[in-house]
Amino acid sequence: MSTTHSITPQPATIADYPPQSRLPFPLQTLLYSRVRHRWLTSLRARYGDVFAVRVPPYADRLVVVSRPEHVRQIFAADATDVHGGEGNHLIAGLMGERSVMVLDEEDHARMRRLLTPAFGGAALRGYRTLIEDITRTELERWSSGDTIAGLNRMNAMALEMIVQVVFGVTDPQRRAELGPRLEQVVGIHPLVLAGLHWPQLRNIGPWWRFHINEHAINELLYKELLERRIDNNVAQRSDVLSRMVAVGAGERADKPLSDREVRDQLITLLLAGHETTASALAWTLYELAANPHIQDLARTAVAEGDDKYLDAVFKESMRLHTVIGGTYRRVTREMSIGGYRIPAGVYVTTSSLLTHHDPENFPDALQFRPERFLEGEVAPHSWYAFGGGVRRCLGAAFAQLEGTVVLREVLTRYRLSLPPGARPERDLVRNITHVPSGGALVTVTSVSQEDRTC
Repeated sequence: MSTTHSITPQPATIADYPPQSRLPFPLQTLLYSRVRHRWLTSLRARYGDVFAVRVPPYADRLVVVSRPEHVRQIFAADATDVHGGEGNHLIAGLMGERSVMVLDEEDHARMRRLLTPAFGGAALRGYRTLIEDITRTELERWSSGDTIAGLNRMNAMALEMIVQVVFGVTDPQRRAELGPRLEQVVGIHPLVLAGLHWPQLRNIGPWWRFHINEHAINELLYKELLERRIDNNVAQRSDVLSRMVAVGAGERADKPLSDREVRDQLITLLLAGHETTASALAWTLYELAANPHIQDLARTAVAEGDDKYLDAVFKESMRLHTVIGGTYRRVTREMSIGGYRIPAGVYVTTSSLLTHHDPENFPDALQFRPERFLEGEVAPHSWYAFGGGVRRCLGAAFAQLEGTVVLREVLTRYRLSLPPGARPERDLVRNITHVPSGGALVTVTSVSQEDRTC
C-alpha cells in the first residue's frame, strides 16, 4: 500500500486550468467519438500541448496530454493520486466490477499479482503452439487470388484464440454455443454500452437482450470454471483460465481468485484482447500490402528466423494506426502538468493518437518505417500502445507474440497486395477501438517454394 501524503488539495483558479474548447459539449462529444485524431490535433495546434475538453460520458472534464515528459508524469504518478480504474468507468458495466481494469490501489495491485503468472515467459511459451495451430487453420481457408477483408478474418481468428488459448474451451458443442455469444459482447453498440450505467434501462429492448446474452455467457463460463475447480490435473493445463484457477492456492500473501473475479477477468481479456489485436493485425497486413519492399524484408526475416524485425513491423503498425486512442486516469489529488494545475476529480488522458503522430517524436511520422524500432529512434514514453506504469496491459507480451506468429505464418504462405482501385484506408472509431474503415482489403497470392526460402 502506498503511503498517504499530508497535502491538502487547493482548488485551481479558472486561470490555472488548461485552455479548453468552447464548443457546446454535445458537439465536443460527437467530435471526440467520431473524428478524434483530427479534432485533437487541431486543438493542440490552437491551445498547446496541454488542453481540456468536455466529452461526457467519457468525462465531463478531460485534460489531454501527449508530450512524452507529461505522459511519463502520469504513468509514474502514485497509484493513490491517479485512478486508472475510475478512468475506465465507461467500460466497467461491460467488464465487471472485479475486472483488473476497473480496480484501483491495493485491489488492483492484488489482481495484477495474481494474473501476472498467466502472462509470464513460461506461460507464453506454452501458448505459442496453439496460436500457430489456430493461425494455420485460418490460413487454410484462404485461396490464392482471393481478396480478403483483413479485419473480418483477423477478428474471427482472434476470437478463436480467446476461446481456446484464454478460456481453454475444447468441447466442440460448448465452443459452438460460446463463440456467437461472445461476438455479441465485443460488437456491443456504443449507446447500449453507455446505457449499462443506468439500471432502469435493464428491462428495455437492447439492454434486456444484452443482459440475457450476458446471463447465458456466465452460465457457460461457470460450468467451465467448475470443471477446472474439480480437475486434479488443472495445473498441467496451459490455457489462461486454468492458470487463473491454479494461481494463489497455498499462498498466504493473496487470497485466490473467486469465481466472480475469474469471470470478470475472462470478459476483460475478451474485450481488451479481441478487436484490439485483430485491428492491429489487419492494419499490419494492409501496410505490408501497400509497401512491397517492407513486405520483402519481412519475408526475408521470416526465412532467417528474425522475430525482432516482425515485432518492429507490428509495433510500427500500432504506432501509425493507434488502435486505442489513449489511457485515462481520474486525478484524486491536485497535480501540475505542463505548468497547469489539474484539480482533484478531473480526468486526464494520455493521447497516444497525438504522441504517435508527432513529428518531434517520430520523424516522417506518416511513413510506415519499422526500422525506427530497431535503430534506437524511439524515445521512452513516445510509444505506448499498451499503456504504461503500474497499469501497463498485462497481455502486451501475449499480443506481441500473437502478432509475430501470425505475420510469420501469413508471409510464409502468401504475398500480399492491394486490390486494383482500392481506396486508401482511414481510421474509424468503433466503440473504443480504432479500426480500418474499409475493412483492410488485401489480395493474397501463394508464394513459391523459392520465395519461402529466399
